[in-house]
Amino acid sequence: MTATIANGAPASAGLQAEQLRSKLEQLATNAGIRQWDLGAACSTDTSVQVDRGEAKQMKGAQRSSITVRVWNDAGLVGITSTSDLSDDGLERALSGARDASAFGNAEDTPAFSPLATAPVAALDQPIHAPQGILTLLDTLKDAERQLLNRHAAIGTVPYNGLAERSSERLYLNSDGACRQQRLSTASLYLYARAEEAGRKPRSSGAVRLAYGASDLDIAGCINEAAERTISHLNYAPIETGRYTCVFSPEAFLDLIGAFSSLFNGRAVLDGVSLSNRDAIGERLAVPFLDLHDNGLHPGNIGASTFDGEGTPTRRLTLLEGGTLRNFLHSEATARAFGVAPTGHAGLGAKVSVGPDWFEIGPTPGSGGGQQGLDRYKADEPIVWIDSLSALHAGVKASQGSFSLPFDGWLVKNGEVRSVEAATVAGDIRTLLKAIVGFEGEAKITPDGLCPLVWVEGLSITGEA
Repeated sequence: MTATIANGAPASAGLQAEQLRSKLEQLATNAGIRQWDLGAACSTDTSVQVDRGEAKQMKGAQRSSITVRVWNDAGLVGITSTSDLSDDGLERALSGARDASAFGNAEDTPAFSPLATAPVAALDQPIHAPQGILTLLDTLKDAERQLLNRHAAIGTVPYNGLAERSSERLYLNSDGACRQQRLSTASLYLYARAEEAGRKPRSSGAVRLAYGASDLDIAGCINEAAERTISHLNYAPIETGRYTCVFSPEAFLDLIGAFSSLFNGRAVLDGVSLSNRDAIGERLAVPFLDLHDNGLHPGNIGASTFDGEGTPTRRLTLLEGGTLRNFLHSEATARAFGVAPTGHAGLGAKVSVGPDWFEIGPTPGSGGGQQGLDRYKADEPIVWIDSLSALHAGVKASQGSFSLPFDGWLVKNGEVRSVEAATVAGDIRTLLKAIVGFEGEAKITPDGLCPLVWVEGLSITGEA
């Protein structure tokens, strides 16, 4: 049962975890509450967008999200949400959660993570002072100008943005857990639109992340957005049929993310996963594929050292040699499976479970499938899938099927030509067992680490 409190003074970005825990402990004792926890996230965000050299949007926002849970004497849980960290506000939150606990779900009762007080990893995450909104605006105007000058056909950069964020997370509980993490991050995206006389508009873009705006690879973002957009100008229709496809790292990570319920303990228990409780040890993919969830990877900008329940983040093997080794777990799902929490929980009326950051590549010592793969030297036509669209609508995760529009190229006899419009369709279980091998070094993306992935026999439907 959930109650909401949203009045009083807003939470500041300078939360003091130890002081807050002491205050909550005293207030809970006064109210006769023996078991409680709190999760909080606060951020200060600044962002800009431009349109042909003029400011389109300039935003600044302070956000806070604070959740308090209380267990009553019957073991049932109630939850409140608040933005008030004053004594009165916290007292109301605790009382509201205690009252809501009378209506808690006895069939799904979370407990404290047994790892909520275990040591967390030390990450190298430098804190950058914000540059300020006017500096961001000047930087983005210059980036847009450079991108527009790259090719006569690039007429606009309709989707763009440069943003800074200072954020703070914490988790506290009545058993002594006291987690706190501060972060600064920055992001840049540029999505260009090009059009030539008598031809359809073509678009593409690029994204960069860093711990501060001064560290963003702005030149690299401009170059990638320009090159990808220009490469789609020379397009042609593709014949419907079955092709060997080469997925870009971004596209393959998007596809695996869309079917992450395969590895999700919450989805398994809820009956909405393709996996079942006895699936650990089953072969899901080719015997040379490894898949890890590693939120602590240095390439994961803004990595969290703990999840919503205070469990430390760690590297978790999901597929090893194509075999399912672990599920992602919260405290409750881990308890149901008789294992330890994995550090992938949210915090809410019903605790959610989700992945952090994937690592995909060949199993060490396996050979990694076919060797020397090169899409430019292939004997057969190759469909190179650069990005997937409509993942929210074209994926049926509980059934395993997908049918997705994509941007990409047909590579034939070494020549590369953009595909005018097409969809790729298949079943994720079949796809994972139809991987041919990997091409090139693994690339760090915002969503994970992955090389180019070759998959044979996928259905491609061209524009009628």
